[in-house]
Amino acid sequence: MGLRGRGTFLFSGPKGTAPSAHCVWMVMLLFGIWGAQAQPERDTKSTYVWKTGPWGRCMGSECGLGGSQSRAVWCAHIEGWTTLHANCLQTERPDNQQSCFRVCDWHKELYDWQLGDWDQCQPVALRNSGSYKRPECTKGEEGLQTRDVSCVQKSNGAPAEDVICEYFEPKPRLEQACLIPCPQDCVVSEFSSWSKCSKTCGRGLEHRIRSVLTPPLFGGSVCPNLTEFQPCQFSACESEESMYSLKVGPWSNCSLPHSRQARQAGQRRKNKGKEKGVKDPETRELIKKKRNRNRQNRQDSKFWDVQIGYQTRQVICTHKNGKLAALNLCTQEKLPVTFQSCIMTKDCEVTEWSEWGPCSKDCYDLNSPKGARTRTRRIKQFPLGGGAECPELEEQEQCAPQGDGVPPCASYAWRTTEWSECRVDTLLSQQDRRRGNQTGLCGGGLQTREVYCVQGNEDLLSYLNTLKEKEESQSQSKQKPSVAPLLSITFEITASKPVDTKLCTSPVQNTSKLCHIVCPIECEVSSWTAWGPCTYENCEDQVGKKGFKLRKRRIINEPTGGTGNCPHLTEAIPCDEPTCYDWQLVRLGECTPDNEKKCGPGTQIPEVECVNSDGEEVDRQLCGDAIYPTPIVCEVPCPKDCVLSAWSKWSSCSHTCSGKTTEGKQTRARSILAYAGGVQCPNSSTLHEVRGCNDHPCTVYHWQTGTWGQCIEDPSVSTINSTTSRSGELTCSIGMQTRKVICVRVNVGQVPPKKCPESLRPETVRPCLLPCKKDCIVTPYSDWTPCPSSCQEGDHSLKKQSRNRVIIQLPANGGQDCPEVLYEEKKCETSSVCPDFRWKTHKWRRCQLVPWYVRQDSPGTHETCGPGLQTRAISCRKQDGGQGDIGECLKNAGSMPSITQPCQLPCQDDCQLTNWSKFSSCSADCAGVRTRKRVLVGKSKKREKCRNNQMFPLTETQYCPCDKYNAHPVGNWSDCILPDGKVEGILGMKVLGDIKECGQGYRSQAMVCYDQNNRIVETSRCNSHGYIEEACIIPCPSDCKLSEWSNWSRCSKSCGSGVKVRSKWLREKPYNGGRPCPKLDHVNQAQVYEVVPCHSDCSQYVWAAEPWSVWRVSYVDLKENCGEGVQTRKVRCMQNTIDGPSDPVEDYLCDPEDMPLGARESKLPCPEDCVLSDWAPWSRCPLPCSGNSKRERSAYPIRQPGEGKDCPSFTETEACSLNKNCYHYTYNVTDWSTCQLSEKAVCGNGIKTRMLDCVRSDGKSVDIEYCKELGLETNWQMNLSCVVECPVNCQLTDWAAWSECSESCGLLGKMWRKRTVIQPSQGDGRPCPTQMEQWKPCPVKPCYRWQYSRWSECKVEDAQCGEGVRFRNISCFVFDGSKEDNGSIVDEELCEKVEPSVDGDKDIILEERCAVPCPGDCYLTDWTEWSPCQVSCVNGEILDFGAVQVRSRAVIAQEQDNQQQCPEQMWESRSCADGECYEYKWMTGPWRGSSRSVWCQRSDGLNITGGCPLTSQPVSDRSCDPPCNKPQSYCTELGVCGCEVGFTEVMTSDGMLDQCTLIPVLEVPTVGDKKADVKTSRAINPTQPSTNQPGRGGRTWFLQPFGQDGKLKTWVYGVAAGAFVLLIFIVSMIYLACKKPKKPQRRQNNRLKPLTLAYDGDADM
Repeated sequence: MGLRGRGTFLFSGPKGTAPSAHCVWMVMLLFGIWGAQAQPERDTKSTYVWKTGPWGRCMGSECGLGGSQSRAVWCAHIEGWTTLHANCLQTERPDNQQSCFRVCDWHKELYDWQLGDWDQCQPVALRNSGSYKRPECTKGEEGLQTRDVSCVQKSNGAPAEDVICEYFEPKPRLEQACLIPCPQDCVVSEFSSWSKCSKTCGRGLEHRIRSVLTPPLFGGSVCPNLTEFQPCQFSACESEESMYSLKVGPWSNCSLPHSRQARQAGQRRKNKGKEKGVKDPETRELIKKKRNRNRQNRQDSKFWDVQIGYQTRQVICTHKNGKLAALNLCTQEKLPVTFQSCIMTKDCEVTEWSEWGPCSKDCYDLNSPKGARTRTRRIKQFPLGGGAECPELEEQEQCAPQGDGVPPCASYAWRTTEWSECRVDTLLSQQDRRRGNQTGLCGGGLQTREVYCVQGNEDLLSYLNTLKEKEESQSQSKQKPSVAPLLSITFEITASKPVDTKLCTSPVQNTSKLCHIVCPIECEVSSWTAWGPCTYENCEDQVGKKGFKLRKRRIINEPTGGTGNCPHLTEAIPCDEPTCYDWQLVRLGECTPDNEKKCGPGTQIPEVECVNSDGEEVDRQLCGDAIYPTPIVCEVPCPKDCVLSAWSKWSSCSHTCSGKTTEGKQTRARSILAYAGGVQCPNSSTLHEVRGCNDHPCTVYHWQTGTWGQCIEDPSVSTINSTTSRSGELTCSIGMQTRKVICVRVNVGQVPPKKCPESLRPETVRPCLLPCKKDCIVTPYSDWTPCPSSCQEGDHSLKKQSRNRVIIQLPANGGQDCPEVLYEEKKCETSSVCPDFRWKTHKWRRCQLVPWYVRQDSPGTHETCGPGLQTRAISCRKQDGGQGDIGECLKNAGSMPSITQPCQLPCQDDCQLTNWSKFSSCSADCAGVRTRKRVLVGKSKKREKCRNNQMFPLTETQYCPCDKYNAHPVGNWSDCILPDGKVEGILGMKVLGDIKECGQGYRSQAMVCYDQNNRIVETSRCNSHGYIEEACIIPCPSDCKLSEWSNWSRCSKSCGSGVKVRSKWLREKPYNGGRPCPKLDHVNQAQVYEVVPCHSDCSQYVWAAEPWSVWRVSYVDLKENCGEGVQTRKVRCMQNTIDGPSDPVEDYLCDPEDMPLGARESKLPCPEDCVLSDWAPWSRCPLPCSGNSKRERSAYPIRQPGEGKDCPSFTETEACSLNKNCYHYTYNVTDWSTCQLSEKAVCGNGIKTRMLDCVRSDGKSVDIEYCKELGLETNWQMNLSCVVECPVNCQLTDWAAWSECSESCGLLGKMWRKRTVIQPSQGDGRPCPTQMEQWKPCPVKPCYRWQYSRWSECKVEDAQCGEGVRFRNISCFVFDGSKEDNGSIVDEELCEKVEPSVDGDKDIILEERCAVPCPGDCYLTDWTEWSPCQVSCVNGEILDFGAVQVRSRAVIAQEQDNQQQCPEQMWESRSCADGECYEYKWMTGPWRGSSRSVWCQRSDGLNITGGCPLTSQPVSDRSCDPPCNKPQSYCTELGVCGCEVGFTEVMTSDGMLDQCTLIPVLEVPTVGDKKADVKTSRAINPTQPSTNQPGRGGRTWFLQPFGQDGKLKTWVYGVAAGAFVLLIFIVSMIYLACKKPKKPQRRQNNRLKPLTLAYDGDADM
């Protein structure tokens, strides 16, 4: 770099170099060229560099290290652009290919990420910058923590490349956010009260202590002193104070005796030799048997290698200042014992772990949890003398079966039976069911099925087992198969056997679903046509002279479903002279006078057509045999002739048929239009004509058909392949159906078939499809339910096992029936007896004392006697007395008996007594006494002191217990429980239908039994079975009840489309969970409506007018019989039929607007006048209506006028006017009807309809034909499918079995049972009950537990201080299981079955070492109780730093001079769970002078020290500086001097108080003051007592204008302003009053007189 730099410098140097330096410049130039030539590669390197891309994917043919990957390498200029490779140094070119590890899918089992532990949380600020200043902490400080993450091999943890693990899973994060908690200071409680003085005389110390509540955490301040001392002084001591105390030290470790043990062993060998010298063989044999027996009894002693040693302690004399002194200074008659026997400490020893046992899971399944395997170890040596306890003897870990031949695990799945038939009756309400007829129901229904659990891969497992057995048999026969078995599995279509439903864990499939039964559509036919002509039965075969008159009707709606057929469609009447074809008159021509005259007689030529019997026009040649109609005679009136109208139409026939008493008649009429001039008009009788009609007899015949019979097999037709019919049912063959056909005479009955037309006879046989047979399909029986596999301790009830099978397809169409038995049960074999183990204790061995060489130096040890220890052997025994494994006794036989106990070898002077016997039995409760005894042993019987019954009593007497028991109920009543019915299914889940769980049940309440001491005992003591029961009622649900449907209302429109309504009314509301009512229209009108459209035929009722009567001339021209007159006619409303108007009805049924005129006035033409016909109807107005268009009507001349006379106009016109004589027509569509179902349907698919209506422009509905004639568009949809939601009742499972009792004992135990919802309610179905679980109390059992008594005081035997012993007892307590009951002590026999433990601690400690401080010693108190568990939190939000609790020991000093020798106070903490969140805040007391109390309080009300932030501590002292020594002054809260009430401050220029002056006070007298003046008084000190005189019942108000700060108050300014305004007002009034004249002024004074006020001192004025 230096040369290159210099070269560059020389290259640019000549520009600024002097000529004298040319030599130097040239030399340097040469060096620069040399440098440039010597470093060409370096320059190139500085200008061009190699660039590389990322490595590509590892490729290769094999997995592992054989792969390779490549990357792009190029040369680039330092400015970024790419150049040739030659410009870069080739020696520095990076590799573009390298070997790599090709990852395959199976590497996932070999490699995985290894996650390190998170390191300590570091502040983010410290990480970002080197310098770090911790901010003020409120909640915590944000930080980061990191960890190491690397890819390793699973087998040995060897590191691998990260890319291998990244192939399967992204690299876990290396750092995460964390929170550094704020420092938490130590929190201590308040001090206790002062203790007693450490001395009763002289000068001592008294102390008070406090405990640690929260330890210092996260760098908080340390705990303060937990103890405070103060001297205490009493009166002088009367005697000299003892300065010395005898102190015993701690016991030394247990030691074995020295060489004396060897000598004792030698002595035993000598004794053994002597035994060998026994020559008596019988004696030798007895000794041998005894040794063997003892050896067998003590074979378990290898677990307890008990060695008894000894331990010693020192006895010293101490001065009260803590220093040692000579032992003789502590004068005492008897010195403490300095030796005792002990057990040598031995730790527990166990064997090595055994091999892992087999895996509990012996199949392969990734989805199910893993199995478990265990390994064990045995105890070699039990712990003795406080040695280390034994570790766990059993270890368990998860496992999965290994190897290739592991079969897959059994999988379980739900199976279902086939759906049942669709049933509608299950949806009916209670009201509908009581109505009876439920046949033919259709519409929405419900199908159910049963769900059961099966083994899903049963066939696969059986195949694998078979395959495995074959392979094993082949390997045993050593024959290799020539062809490898193919793994092909064929499954037979068979039903799997059911298994326990608990094995299926997937959600249960639906057990019910909605279905639909198609409702039958009844046959709908049209009205009968008119009777046809008499015709042959078969026109092609015209035989005989008899025929039939027929009338027909057609099918409008084809029937579907149902049982009925359509009614007959043809009726026949026998007749004579039948014809197949006839001439039919179309119209008559005009009347043509004869001889081509203008008037007179003439003829009308009829226009006819040939028609068949159905009225259809046919070829005219077919009517060749029929009689052709002849011309009709007529007359054209001449001018003087009588003029008659045309005949009216024939009326409808009076009878439908003719018989002996009935004959059909038709009439027609005409009227006189003009009288003749001299020629008489016909009589009135000739103006009417009558003819017969419906002359056929009243004997009507028709064919009647029966219902089609059952489809039976037709042997003549071969079987077809199975097909599916329209109903969806599988069919297998063709059959035939028959029915009965008879000829029936109407209103008579069956007649011979010849009476009916044979050609119209219906068919009697038709083919049909036969459904396939369905056999019953049943699952195989399930396996027998297991009997109790192990012993049942205390359960001697007879057990049963059962099995069942499930019908999955019911038989149909003649298939095989189902078996009757679906459930079987049998008795279990007797269960095995539980193996019972017990501890067996052997005899105590001899009492071992402390060795003589230890005891010999102590006074009074000249004989071998005193306290010692003795041991015994224990062994494990079976129930039958056989040897048992020690491990079984540890598990099943309770706590192990003690193997050592203290013993006493009596000295010569000691009194020896036997142990107390058991108490004698009582003859009865509450009567007599019981005793126990002991006796003197050996020489003690003769000693006088031993026979002193007061010191050594030989008999103890107790009163017999007087037990009285009383029982009373406890707890609440249970739920009302119905008696259990028979459970139909065991393994399958039965579907519940409409089952009502109601009626009479029972409820129970637990009974508790107490003795006379109010201790809970077994309920059997009170002769109670543990319950009281009483009957209860579960009310049955009652569904909503509605009335029957009302009749349909009349159609809302008499013409056109309207609606009709029917309704139901609420009769009874639902209760107790019954079906709810459908949605009602109003709350007050509980009514359900059904609305359907209806159509009223506008031509159903028509006005029928009779012919006009004869003219009644008003102004009669007697000569001519003509002139103005009136014509009348009858107009009646009649019901219209196909044959015309028939019966008269009420006039209101016809439209009054269309009513024809009943009378008319007109002019009766005179002779020779022109006579016109009646006006024809008006022509229609052209649409759209407009005022420019017109309509007309016309008439024609009937009689031509005479000479000289003209006819009036033949036409009339009038303008078309909208809604008068011209109308527009539009379609109108009605509203949708409610969803209409079949009469037999409850719910399901229905239809909504609406109708078209033709509406005139004036709003009137008219016949639909008006709109049809105009060809108006109709794009509306008239029908719409709809669904009425089915009322599905809630369906529940059966109640499950009762659970175990929630408590093993006590008063609070409950048993529960549950049920679940299979099918929620739908629509208006009965809702699910709220009670989905029930409970009942458990029998009350007393709870027993072991409980410690209090520790005794620490006692040091035969010394004043030092190490002593304290004791406590363990007793059996009974309690009722609640936290409030502390329990009562009872006999220990009742706790025999309770594990000896206290509060879960099995290590029972009844004796422990303790220390009694010597006078003057400084010592630590006992540990306090653990403080409440506390979590770190801020403002109630718990921080995730865990919870902690603490305990502490305080220091106690007894002498002021010895405090330097005191130990340090102690505290320790531990983590805990479920801590409380405490908040701390400062509390203050009232000010007392210039100070007040300030303390910190915890949120639970506990006063503490620490915890509250010092920065927010309130001020506790408000002393003023300089002090407030002015009269009437005091120090304020602000720390400045102020004046008392009634005085104001006068300040100096520097803001200091100068003096306090009196404030002038305005005194307003009150009611009690009789004075009526207002005066100024001096300030009154409110702190002084009142000096009111007697008789002044009021009080004085003080108005103080100055505040405590000496400034005027705001109200003073207001009063001043008001006074100023008042003053101006008064001056103005005086001025105005003075200017007034005298008279008005006098009048004014007169007016003001009544307003004079008299103030009497009432403040209310």
